[in-house]
Amino acid sequence: MARLLLIAGRVQGVGYREWMVLEAVRLGVAGWVRNRADGMVEALVEGEEAAVEELLRACRRGPRLARVDVIEEAPAEAPEEPGFRRLPSL
Repeated sequence: MARLLLIAGRVQGVGYREWMVLEAVRLGVAGWVRNRADGMVEALVEGEEAAVEELLRACRRGPRLARVDVIEEAPAEAPEEPGFRRLPSL
């Protein structure tokens, strides 16, 4: 199960990407996360359905200083590389 996520709210400058890397690794989810120029965070996540769903639930809360207003999600192709990493910002 692979999903492309666009996460809006107060999600930049609050450690969201680093937090998401730790959560994804903990759950065994592959993919990447990066900041976008429009203030959103974009992520590609792929893994077992239960793990991806748990990560999505966690992403709706985010780290302590974040405020997540909305997460748009769409089906996606699985990432080409294993593991979960932070990409440079767009």
